[in-house]
Amino acid sequence: MAGRIKYPALLRHKMNKFGVRFSQVDAAYPLSQEDGPLRGVPYVMKSIAWAAQVGCPCVDTTDGLHAPEGLKDPEAMAMMKRSYEQILKVAEAHQIIVNIEPHGYFTTNPDRMAEMQAFSDSPYLQMNMDTGNTYIAGQDPVAFLKRFLPRVSHVHAKDVSESLAKAVRGGMTGIAVSHCSLGEGVNAGNIKQCLGVLRDHGYHGVLSMECEGAGGPLIEKSLAWLRATLKELGIPEEA
Repeated sequence: MAGRIKYPALLRHKMNKFGVRFSQVDAAYPLSQEDGPLRGVPYVMKSIAWAAQVGCPCVDTTDGLHAPEGLKDPEAMAMMKRSYEQILKVAEAHQIIVNIEPHGYFTTNPDRMAEMQAFSDSPYLQMNMDTGNTYIAGQDPVAFLKRFLPRVSHVHAKDVSESLAKAVRGGMTGIAVSHCSLGEGVNAGNIKQCLGVLRDHGYHGVLSMECEGAGGPLIEKSLAWLRATLKELGIPEEA
């Protein structure tokens, strides 16, 4: 696997044989932390170059889950602005979109996300909407999506189990997976509403399922629910 990752062009050729396209590369080093400029910026830049070679249009970035140690909020925001300005120079040269995902202390706060989206007017700075992270952070996913709809270029559809929501909602800013399939959690209604909002806006980007994948059953159930919901909403699946 290491060899394939090292040579993205070879991976692209291999996946082309299976009809598989890459939609986004995860470059989620916490850019809000004190070492963001030192470690995070080079990490994202390398991810951009990798994405370009593998034929992937986007990279995903975010902040840390907690307030950065040793930095006041305005200091961290100013630092991230400089970081994104550097990152976008590389992104524009490679024509790769840099998405900011709501996943941490700053990015799940809609006002802070608005400030981050204003770091640059470059069309290569966009947002990755995540229905699960916004919900678990105590936000309204539908309202969050509507506020940033023009900047959304990639979407994570993620449900949240009732037990997880009761335990940590409002106390966490992001989860990798919820260990429940789409449609079975307390966030299902919000996901459906978000799909309707995206439809009405004319969104034609990627809709990526995020659920526990071990063994496959949750993925199968999620895909079945998502396809049924898309059909109900009159949203066509695109090859």
